[in-house]
Amino acid sequence: MKIHVRKIFILFFLIITVLFTNLKIVYATDNDTNTPEITSGAAILIDNKTNRILYDKNASERMFPASTTKIMTAILVLENCELDETVTASYDALMHIPEGYVTAEIQGEEQFTVEQLLEMLLVHSANDAANVLAEYVGGSIESFVSMMNTKVNELELTDTHFTNPYGLQEDNHYTTAYDLAKIMQYCIQNDDFRRIAGSVSCSIPATNKSGVRSYTSTNQLVLPDSPNYYSYVTVGKTGFTTEAGRCLVSCAYRNDIELTCVILGGTLSSDGISSRFIDSITLYEYGFNHFSLKNIANPGDIITSIEVTNATLSTKLLDLAFVNSIHALVNNSDLETNYIPEIQLNDDISAPIAEGDVLGKAIYTIDGISYESDIVATHNVESSQLLQLILQIAGLFVAVIITFTIFFTTKKKHNQENIF
Repeated sequence: MKIHVRKIFILFFLIITVLFTNLKIVYATDNDTNTPEITSGAAILIDNKTNRILYDKNASERMFPASTTKIMTAILVLENCELDETVTASYDALMHIPEGYVTAEIQGEEQFTVEQLLEMLLVHSANDAANVLAEYVGGSIESFVSMMNTKVNELELTDTHFTNPYGLQEDNHYTTAYDLAKIMQYCIQNDDFRRIAGSVSCSIPATNKSGVRSYTSTNQLVLPDSPNYYSYVTVGKTGFTTEAGRCLVSCAYRNDIELTCVILGGTLSSDGISSRFIDSITLYEYGFNHFSLKNIANPGDIITSIEVTNATLSTKLLDLAFVNSIHALVNNSDLETNYIPEIQLNDDISAPIAEGDVLGKAIYTIDGISYESDIVATHNVESSQLLQLILQIAGLFVAVIITFTIFFTTKKKHNQENIF
């Protein structure tokens, strides 16, 4: 009987051990960082205000960009042309588009405005529009490509090189998810780029060679009827070649936070679902649901107080206040954290000081990102008259001592000369 009880006890102990072991595994999973899983080859998610990287998968690996190249083409056109300029397509610009690449069927000597060509470029992803614009802006496609690489250098991107204006697959035409994100962040500073790259569709009026053309965006994230519609997306550009995979560069805005997401090397599932859209939504949801803007400081908030040594008694104690508001992007788990700034004061602070004078700055460093604001005097600080009087008396006393010293030295010397 005792043996059976012992066996039952051992069995019970083993069951309890297994149950608690399983509970422990579940508990650990629930408390990890909830980092999303995606299937595309490379990706990055960046907050546009702080440049904080919220997600990174092979973001510094050189990859083929396909038609996401066109965002660089578009911004150079916008920076060098007016939207209403008339462009005539040359035969040379049209004859080198490989078979299978998307075109708007532009004909030689056909005329468009710059804006119409940009719509075909960014909405329909027309490769012939890219060549026509490149030749118009650069004088030749080769010269325009040189402009593209000059802009790459200006943006200090070290892993990007372009050989054509639309994403033709070539070994020396490459970028990274990180570099593409920086290019997009630069492009969206241009309002016309934002408007055109965020268009759901476009309609090109009849030209001297063709009737009306209408196109729908290749970016399903902006299409309300698409199963991949994501209402917070504001701009985007797709890309695809067999070697590059399915690519997408986009931005989304929600709750005062704007994020840039880049997907490279995406795949197509057996049921026809593109990972570039699914992965983008996954990353956006992760970013918006796990991070928030925390109000750190407001203009006029007092950050510290100092004592000005040469000031009057009534003004010597001086409060310093923030000039700017500071909002930091933080993990939601850190929203209640009280962050302490580093205060850097100017050297040799002394009266007189005027209200509003900048006397230093406050710097918050949060998750590797620095946020700072100048700090200023909240009232006038007057120089102490007593101190000035003491200094004047001291100066007078020194002058008297020097005068008497010179007088007696001279008199003594004169007396000695009379003796001899």
